[in-house]
Amino acid sequence: MSVTIYINYNGNCREAVEYYAMVFKTEKPVMMLFGDLPSNDSTVMPDELQGRILNAVLHIQGTMLMFSDVPPDRPAIIGNNTSIVISFKDVDELKAVYGKLEAGGTVIMALQETFWTKCYGYLTDKFGVNWMLTLEK
Repeated sequence: MSVTIYINYNGNCREAVEYYAMVFKTEKPVMMLFGDLPSNDSTVMPDELQGRILNAVLHIQGTMLMFSDVPPDRPAIIGNNTSIVISFKDVDELKAVYGKLEAGGTVIMALQETFWTKCYGYLTDKFGVNWMLTLEK
């Protein structure tokens, strides 16, 4: 199991990640745009999202940090724009932890298969902490 911090931005993710890469003298950040998502006939990607960052990764002092722009209909609020990502090796453990965190919380994305993993869920627990639970490849 590993833990990662995930930070969301309102359209200036690229600027922030490139800044942090310079500050911490990391390798060039790896970035994926919303426009790079696999096409899906049932989902229409708004033009304003095409060039925004879907996911960016930096390794700072041995710790992976992840970053993303958010869709305009779900703006990031400073202080509420950070999530803790837990990567699991065991799907049953992931589901058990998700079920406990879900109690009294708010589901943002129910457990499901995505293009990057067989099991992923995103929720806010009853204390207001955002959690992204994912199955390692």
